[in-house]
Amino acid sequence: MSHIASRLSAVKPSASMAVSQAAKDLAATGVDVIDLGLGEPDFAAPAHITEAAFEAARRERMLYTASLGTPDLRKAIVDKFKRENGLDYTIDEIAVANGAKQIIFNALMATLEEGDEAILPAPYFVSYPEMVKLFGGVPVTPACPAENGFRLTPEVLEAALTEKTRWLFLNMPGNPSGAVYTVSQLQALGAVLAKFPKVMILSDEIYEHIIFDGRTFVSFGAACPELRDRSLIVNGMSKAYAMTGWRVGYAAGPKELIKAMATIQSQSCTSVSAPAQIAAKAALEGPQDCVAEFRAAFERRRDLVVEGIAKINALSLDPPEGAFYAYIGCAALISARTPDGKRLEDDVAVAKYLLDEGHVAAVPGTAYGLSPFFRISTATSDEVLAEAVKRIGAAVAKLEF
Repeated sequence: MSHIASRLSAVKPSASMAVSQAAKDLAATGVDVIDLGLGEPDFAAPAHITEAAFEAARRERMLYTASLGTPDLRKAIVDKFKRENGLDYTIDEIAVANGAKQIIFNALMATLEEGDEAILPAPYFVSYPEMVKLFGGVPVTPACPAENGFRLTPEVLEAALTEKTRWLFLNMPGNPSGAVYTVSQLQALGAVLAKFPKVMILSDEIYEHIIFDGRTFVSFGAACPELRDRSLIVNGMSKAYAMTGWRVGYAAGPKELIKAMATIQSQSCTSVSAPAQIAAKAALEGPQDCVAEFRAAFERRRDLVVEGIAKINALSLDPPEGAFYAYIGCAALISARTPDGKRLEDDVAVAKYLLDEGHVAAVPGTAYGLSPFFRISTATSDEVLAEAVKRIGAAVAKLEF
């Protein structure tokens, strides 16, 4: 007899975490593995951020905070939205949680009823559909192919909307694709959403500062202010400030939703740890040079990978517009035979082959809802990326087509 709730039967563990664990397991046997499964900057968090938390912990007791975050941090977030995105919010429209994932988790728990639909344009972040399913929701995953820049179009959106649609998720720059939306593209989606007043919009903007080729980031909230009362703007400290392990995410949204999310958080984790909130405040209010430096490094690494993959026959990669991933097309590898005679049936097999033969860990496109692709993280050093591309090329060269 199982004691595990039946609702978990439809939910899969994180694919990127699973790939990273497979890489660790192989490395434990003595194999030199390059793990490009997780999206985690290789930079240390800037010193002024860690020092702020350290000094505060030395000076005072770290007590429970308000569930939605300290007033000081929430004020810093209000100021950030105004300064960087042109958005006006009040402190009671701000939520702070243990990473952007918990923000999304809380929002879905607060709003989804059994059978409600959430539109997740594919390719999507691996956790989106699993969280939707956990609360009895139904993921609707319209394909947004490479020829459309991996972007959702108004026509595809309208075709996916139904009376059961509760949420539309947008992620920009996108994980895994790096896709960025222009103001006009967002406004075109907003025009469709205006006809469906029951649909809420979750705009995951955690990669907003990692944007390339001189592009300007535009928040969904700024592009479509008329949808403010049903938009949740999600962000966090992990990517722009290299603070993945600090676990601080935040969001701005309608007061009723934020209040419901606060209730959930108060009965689960209580709040984000006090030192992490102090560090987040220091990051938002302190020098921003680090953000520009990180962005420049990520763009250089993007260019290195794009140039390298272009030299490998049978793989394709349009330059990602932001974030720090390469979503590499591998359609030409499907049905190829490996040196031991096995046929690559899909991108799951391709990713396994790259790990076994090339000793490079990548996540198959299946995990993101759009195949055949595989994703590698480019958030590591130039030297490691150059070696990884070299290994991928060598592994592909051993295939028989």
